[in-house]
This record gives sequence, C-alpha cells and structure tokens, in this order.
Amino acid sequence: MKLVRYGNLGKEKPGLIDVDGKLRDLSGVIPDIGPAQLSDVVLAKLLKLKTDKLPLVRGKPRMGCPVNGIGKFIAIGLNYSDHAAEAGMPIPKEPIVFTKAISCIQGPDDDVMLPKGSVKGDWEVELGVVIGKQARHVSQKAALEHVAGCCIVNDVSEREFQLERGGQWDKGKGCDTFGPIGPWLVTRDEISRPQKLAMWLDLNGRRMQTGNTKTMIFSVAQIVSHLSQYMTLMPGDVIATGTPPGVGLGMKPQRFLQKGDVMTLGIEGLGQQRQVVVPFRR
Repeated sequence: MKLVRYGNLGKEKPGLIDVDGKLRDLSGVIPDIGPAQLSDVVLAKLLKLKTDKLPLVRGKPRMGCPVNGIGKFIAIGLNYSDHAAEAGMPIPKEPIVFTKAISCIQGPDDDVMLPKGSVKGDWEVELGVVIGKQARHVSQKAALEHVAGCCIVNDVSEREFQLERGGQWDKGKGCDTFGPIGPWLVTRDEISRPQKLAMWLDLNGRRMQTGNTKTMIFSVAQIVSHLSQYMTLMPGDVIATGTPPGVGLGMKPQRFLQKGDVMTLGIEGLGQQRQVVVPFRR
C-alpha cells in the first residue's frame, strides 16, 4: 500500500496510490497520516478498503511529506561499505548516529534552498524507515515488526557546516529544506526484502549515485534494534539509513550543489523525487 499526503503546504490531505497508479482521497476514512494511523491495526483496515470506491483526485497536486507529526528524524552515517571507501574512512564498528532537524522536512519535489553562506551543499539518496509501533530495547529478530513502512529520503547536507565547523554533524544536516521525504510511504507488506533495493540519484540528468541496500553495513533490522537501546522509537519517527557512493564530497574534483541544479532520485518500489536547487531566501 502506497500512502501519501497531497495538497498545498500545511493543508495536505491523506491519500493512497491505487493499483493503476491513480491518486485516491482518504480524507473520508482517516483525518491524516501520522503516528495514530501507522499502527498495524489501522494499516490492516486500510488494506481492506475497496480503493476503486475512493474519490479520485484529478490533476497533479503537490505531494507533501507522506507522514505528519514526525517526532524524531534520525540518520545513520557511513552505512554503505562502498561509500565509506569513497570517503576514505574505516568501516564503522557500530552505527554512526546523528539527527536532522524536524524543521528541515519537506515534500519530495519541493525546492531545496542552499543556506546562507553555503559553499558545499551535497546530495544523498537514502532508504527511509518509518516507525509504526513503539520500540524500546527490541531484538533484531523483532525489529521489523515495529516498522510501518519505507520511503525515499534525500539527506541533503552542507559539508563545510558538517565537517569543518567543529562539533557534531547535525548542523550540516538540518538546514531548512534539507529533508525531502516521499513521495510515498510504502507499507512493509510491500517491502518484503528491504536489503535488496536498487537506488540512484541524477544531478542535471547525469547519474551520480548507483547503489543497492544490499551493501548496507548495518541492516534495517540492526539499525532499529540498535537505536532502540539508546532511545525509545515512537510511531512516526523517521530513520534515514545511509547513502551509497557518488556524493559530491567523494568526487575528484569535488562537486557541490549550485543554484539551478536539479536532483532526481529514486529507490526501487518507492517512487522518485525531484528537487530544484535555489539560493537562500528569508
């Protein structure tokens, strides 16, 4: 099941994509797609709907972030063996954890704005995992039972802020617009093999990243279990699980985002995103 939130910013409605790829309105069934709608019970009820009876949405409305009310936006660094090699860094012994500010979250096709003073904006296609059930000290075996579904995340980064300003990575990760999520939340019944998903990112039509979740150092189950040892994961929390090689930081010479650049990215079964890079504006 592919769940979406569509409409103008701040006025999004819940919907789903039917088997024919058409957008159907869910606002007569549920008020939104947020923590309260991500439980197994609610998702099971939605799966039983006769989607052809739901109102058809005409045109091509804006897609918002498919989950409202996200409490935590957590990310994992250097989680692909080939990306670690590209960065010239050793394989982590345990997941590298940082956070992205909730205020950076936006729709999958909204413009990405370079922050004031930015000189090293970068791109990162990532598998996003959305928590559906509270997870505290869960085992790897049980971890996926706490996942509602998956989505695409572009972990947009400012490398100078991240790596050259001291302190933690967070301040290069949470700038406004640096968290495009969506277009869909694909429920876990459709993602039976999260460790075998092809992924890619193009910049101005040129392929930059080509990867597969099979090269993740720590699997989705390992990540959820690991994080649950240090914090309680709540319904609606989003985890970005790392990126494959091909980021601007790893190129020789390095290539960073500029005004007018267009990022297009996708993951097998999860749709695709498109963002235009714009300069800082208040």
